[in-house]
Amino acid sequence: MRKTTRYPVSGPNSLWHVYKTVPFLKVIKNFIVIQTARYMPFLKAKNWMYRKLLKMKVGDQTSFALMVMLDIMFPEQIKVGKNSVIGYNTTILAHEYLIEEYRLGEIEIGDEVMIGANSTILPGVKIGDRAIVSAGTLVHKDVPAGYFVGGNPMQVIYTAEQMEERRKSEPSYVMDE
Repeated sequence: MRKTTRYPVSGPNSLWHVYKTVPFLKVIKNFIVIQTARYMPFLKAKNWMYRKLLKMKVGDQTSFALMVMLDIMFPEQIKVGKNSVIGYNTTILAHEYLIEEYRLGEIEIGDEVMIGANSTILPGVKIGDRAIVSAGTLVHKDVPAGYFVGGNPMQVIYTAEQMEERRKSEPSYVMDE
């Protein structure tokens, strides 16, 4: 189960209540920063924008590929550890607006995590250190450290122990100079 806080609303669906939950100018600023960063080829500049302008926690040497879409309303709820890779066109959401409620949940992505292209990470999810999320995965629940997961719905492909076994059994290739 994802860790989200639920906020019931009455009347029209919760999206009609959005500017009661998030100031309009904050959304505009976040939108401009995120859209600019989506096309930014310079990783250090992109990470600076996320840290300073969106108040995200982003670890050293973390790489956000082109076209990554972050939550425009609550980016400060996203934490990414060091030396992680967030793949092309990945979407990371810290909120979800539903008919009778909206939900908020912190996203925590550990150190040395690899997230494949076109993945979607839902609110309230924790992805452990050294986990691998294959391309096109809908991350709808926590991913333990070292696991390899994929699919929609997300399923475990390899546990941490199986991944370690594979690393030991596969040959290591070194390019000659």
